[in-house]
Amino acid sequence: MTLSHDTAGTGPQTVVLLHSGVCDRRMWDGQFQALADAGHRVVRCDLRGFGETPVDAPHVHADDVRDLLDHLGAERAVLVGSSFGGEVALEFAVRHPGRTAALALLCPAAPVEHEASPALRAFFGEEDALLEAGDVEAATALNVELWCGPDAGPGARALVHAMQRRAFELQLAAPEEHGPRPSGVTEDDLKGVAVPALVVTGAHDVPDFRAIGGKTAALLPDARHVELDWAGHLPSLERPEETLALLTDYLAGLSAPAAAGR
Repeated sequence: MTLSHDTAGTGPQTVVLLHSGVCDRRMWDGQFQALADAGHRVVRCDLRGFGETPVDAPHVHADDVRDLLDHLGAERAVLVGSSFGGEVALEFAVRHPGRTAALALLCPAAPVEHEASPALRAFFGEEDALLEAGDVEAATALNVELWCGPDAGPGARALVHAMQRRAFELQLAAPEEHGPRPSGVTEDDLKGVAVPALVVTGAHDVPDFRAIGGKTAALLPDARHVELDWAGHLPSLERPEETLALLTDYLAGLSAPAAAGR
């Protein structure tokens, strides 16, 4: 199955935007076309169980991204991942190293094991209880409240609500055996991901994700860690223009050495 996706731009560098676990490809509305206008070939997709991509079989998200690149005829790509999308990007870099040009990870989750804090465990316990009770609306609102940072305005919160609600609908309807397969990625695997990486954390994010971001940056051999003093968990929605500027500068820096050598 080919993931639902949009493409824009015709630049030599393919940039794939991977959404968070409470969103879908609409979370990149503030960056998608602008990155294409800056000279990149940009792809944004809905992973299985999000947006317009159903859950129809057991799957590995990173391999679905590989298949999408095959479909588009793209040999290598820069992967930009937000939260869960960052986890998928890291798994892709481990499973398909020759096809990974660079990484930009915004408040990433990690494919390696993380012991959740009591507060985060309590959140997931409350979410599970609401979903088991059939109260999808309350579970959706719970997620919006946790994951949207202080600079997320009413429009951003409404969009996160719509995207999370859609994800719950798709995932709750899917047979359990059609879920994602475990990544099997280890910390040693991440130490071998030698491509350039930008790891972004938010000062107002859930502490678990600030810790995961810092640890990920320390494990990756060619990583730069930036903490945004204004950001919560979803900077691309909280301050779209500032996130766009951060990504644009990073992508320009990746191509600068090649340009200088010509």
